[in-house]
Amino acid sequence: MKCPCCEAELRIDSETRAVITYKAPERPRTLENLEAGVERLKGEAGRREEAFQKSFAAEKMSSQVLSKKFDELLKKAKEEPLGPPPKRDIDLD
Repeated sequence: MKCPCCEAELRIDSETRAVITYKAPERPRTLENLEAGVERLKGEAGRREEAFQKSFAAEKMSSQVLSKKFDELLKKAKEEPLGPPPKRDIDLD
């Protein structure tokens, strides 16, 4: 009997209704030759390095953006003071 999901060969006992043997289907090879696989792996290192550099630059720029936002909000807070602090419940007695 073949499994409808993975197409594996199954042998099922009719009395116990349990799988007795399971044989996974043969999968086709993804690489035809070893040299093509090695070349593909060599390219992976370059792509990882490029992704890291992009992430690093974005993180570096993020700190500058946050610093500028903080400076602007601090400047705005100094120009427009809030006034006296709000009254607390304990101060009402």
